[in-house]
Amino acid sequence: MTRDTTAGPAEAVTCTALAYTFGETRAVDGLDLSVREGEVFGLLGPNGAGKTTAIRCITTLLPVPAGMVRVFGHDPAAERMAVRRLLGYVPQQLSADAGLTGRENVVLFARVFDIPRRERADRVAQALAAVGLADAADRLASTYSGGMVRRLELAQALVSAPRLLILDEPTIGLDPIARTGVWDHINAVRAVTGMTVLVTTHYMDEADQYCDRIGLMHRGRIQALGTPAELRQGLADRRRAAGAPATDPLPTLEDVFRDIAGSGLDDQSGGFRDVRSTRRTAHRVG
Repeated sequence: MTRDTTAGPAEAVTCTALAYTFGETRAVDGLDLSVREGEVFGLLGPNGAGKTTAIRCITTLLPVPAGMVRVFGHDPAAERMAVRRLLGYVPQQLSADAGLTGRENVVLFARVFDIPRRERADRVAQALAAVGLADAADRLASTYSGGMVRRLELAQALVSAPRLLILDEPTIGLDPIARTGVWDHINAVRAVTGMTVLVTTHYMDEADQYCDRIGLMHRGRIQALGTPAELRQGLADRRRAAGAPATDPLPTLEDVFRDIAGSGLDDQSGGFRDVRSTRRTAHRVG
């Protein structure tokens, strides 16, 4: 049975009234989200907005009731392993083992994803080549630069040939050249495979340049949704309606972020543990 292409792209991810609490803290509060197949979707928001919690629900790392999440039509509540087979995931915290070589790290993930033994060596080599690490594959990961470590983690996620790649702040702590390198490799793989990418980032320039659509999340919900250009134009229209001169420059995506989330320094902006985790990751890849 073929899909009717006239109906537009299928939905890779849907969240319907997704909610998740930690004790008395409601991290995700009725999140409605749709990510189209084949797009790069940016999930943006301040610390504590609920982005990482939502991603953990989508990736089956946190349990949610049936009907709240679907990944290519599969419900993680009932089909956890089917969903996991569709995913590649690069978490915010580092997942590479410094005591293993690059190749050994990717082999480990190939075994976790139950890639058949007869295919394993080729799939590992392909993943390493896709991120430009073939020549460094047999060096210890502890000798890698920050950008190489992030590319290694990308290879770990790509070895299972995922339909959906989820990246939680994949370039945190990297310099601009390394950040561009990571995105170049992501886009090279997308060009060949057509995979969908769901990414969180605090780098507005990345979101503006690489994301097809953006959802701005605050206090557990999507507060604004659209292409980067639509979000910028929407803020410009609101400012002009409030009396701003028509000659004012078009707002940046960072302006949109501030408009939706405020200062980002209120009680919703995450706690000590979140700050410590982010700083540790940035330090290790720096």
